[in-house]
Amino acid sequence: MLKPLTSYTAKLNDVQATALEQYLRANDFIFRDVPYARYAGEKNKTNVVFYQSGKLVVQGKGTQEFVEFVLEPQILQEVKLGYEEILNPDLLLPRIGVDESGKGDFFGPMCVAGVYVNESVLASWKEAGIRDSKNISSDRRMAELAKVIRETPGCVWAVVPIGNEAYNRLYKTMRSVNNILAWGHARVIENLMGQVHRMNPPPVRAISDQFAATKSTVENALMKMGKTIELVQRHKAEEDMAVAAASILARNEFVSRLGAMEKQFGTRLPKGASAAVDAAAKEFIAKHGAENLPKVAKMHFRTALRAQGLPEPPKTEWKKRGTGKA
Repeated sequence: MLKPLTSYTAKLNDVQATALEQYLRANDFIFRDVPYARYAGEKNKTNVVFYQSGKLVVQGKGTQEFVEFVLEPQILQEVKLGYEEILNPDLLLPRIGVDESGKGDFFGPMCVAGVYVNESVLASWKEAGIRDSKNISSDRRMAELAKVIRETPGCVWAVVPIGNEAYNRLYKTMRSVNNILAWGHARVIENLMGQVHRMNPPPVRAISDQFAATKSTVENALMKMGKTIELVQRHKAEEDMAVAAASILARNEFVSRLGAMEKQFGTRLPKGASAAVDAAAKEFIAKHGAENLPKVAKMHFRTALRAQGLPEPPKTEWKKRGTGKA
């Protein structure tokens, strides 16, 4: 049975702090002096202390009820992570998150990363700003967060970069980006499960985004050790902290390797797929020759054909499965 919450911390702004003090006084909390505190009150086994630093600490057997019925709805006016954990204990389960980067980028590799987290790791990340890499605005901030993740005690991680030449070879045999992704996810999970002796406690599941039409695409790619853990695939998996951390490591690896390629060839290699990418591809060929393009690009993109002046195959209409309609 889940233990009730007996300790809670939060940061309050001046408006929230004033509103909380007014509530405590109006509801007969007994005030007392606490070093470095702006105010402190106690009632019904609930101790509330607001420090001059802006930090609020609630302790005692009445903490959970105070957070649920007073602090969050009346003062914070939002559900904070600390109480989400009470509502959803799965948020604290030891698990592996997996995500990739570079799938939609013409230039650069595909990188897949996996991150093991447990309760202590998640607690240390509460204020770190770790979230889905798509919501992080700068490569510098990405690198800072990647460093935090790699250096967090108890966190175990693995990154599998699939360089462009290897990627292009895989695509020729697999004929599908999803199959390459499935192989990369399975490889990362296998690498992490090989380090399970470093995970305390062992992971109960691995979570990834569902990128293929059927979940069996990844399940069939799992290797020996990967088959010993439950695999959960779901849309918007990056909302899970473990998957968000994996997305940061994967993107940081992608950005680092793309930057190294730019230095190696002395050519700008933009991210994504756009008119600027088309122009850069033509510039690369003019400078280094078409024979070197597979070293820096994913050759199944139409961009590769346009850059070489080759005809593009007709686009096929996408049909929604089972409807028969385009």
